[in-house]
Amino acid sequence: MPEIKKINHVAIVVENIDEALGFWRDQLGLELDHVEDVPSQGSKVAFMPVGDSEVELVEPTNPESGLANYLEKRGEGMHHLCFEVSDIAAVLETLKEKGVRLINPEPLDLPGRKMAFIHPKSANGVLVELYEIVK
Repeated sequence: MPEIKKINHVAIVVENIDEALGFWRDQLGLELDHVEDVPSQGSKVAFMPVGDSEVELVEPTNPESGLANYLEKRGEGMHHLCFEVSDIAAVLETLKEKGVRLINPEPLDLPGRKMAFIHPKSANGVLVELYEIVK
């Protein structure tokens, strides 16, 4: 049986990562691990570890992306919650069987991980991401 292992990260959508770091790094004191471009998602992401999890600042890089639309409609703030799972394909299959609405019915392959999103309409208004770390 696949399991949810932990909260992998909480993602916060921002207009500008450099400006947002003024609070998250400089005032709150989180350490910036690195910033990564994620062209497949039309975003740039700043990774800040907190214990076994991370806070991610996510900035849209493509004005036509879903992330850019989200930012335009809702403004800056929490974007999604990400759970790390043991077997993403099995979790997605179980969710489909239970009638959960998925944005990604099949996992997307990214370097070092597989990911998929659950639609907020199935999760009390919260965009939920699933990650499987691939070694």
